[in-house]
Amino acid sequence: MKHFTHDEWLKYVKDEINEKSRNEFESHLYECDHCLNLYLQAVEESETSLPILSNETTFTDLVMVEVTKEKQTKAEPSNNNKKPFYQQALFHYFLAAAATILLMVTGAFHSIAAYAGAIESSHFQEKQPSVTEGVINKTFAWIDSIEKKEVDKK
Repeated sequence: MKHFTHDEWLKYVKDEINEKSRNEFESHLYECDHCLNLYLQAVEESETSLPILSNETTFTDLVMVEVTKEKQTKAEPSNNNKKPFYQQALFHYFLAAAATILLMVTGAFHSIAAYAGAIESSHFQEKQPSVTEGVINKTFAWIDSIEKKEVDKK
């Protein structure tokens, strides 16, 4: 891992580096405690050259007002980004309701239910013999064939 020097952190604090390097320094701060300590030392050293705020609460309030304005402009859809009517959720709800009513009126749901009932009842009418019944039937058939052979021999 590459560490930055104290002088490089001073340049960072004084905003004397380009944007690409600034991003590299910032991402490095998340990973390296040693460089974080150097950065904090650089901030303390250059603290006297930083502007002094006359009223810190007013400054904080102004920043919060700007943040709120920014959030509101992002939350409000602009006219350029407005979706066409057929891509809006309300249109889809009306379309689904209309299709449901149409299928109910035409009897499609009733015929589907009747078809399902017919399949279900025919499935239950075709009773498959159990395994035990199959074994018993084959055993009787085998015994009958043996008896038939005995009768034919006589």
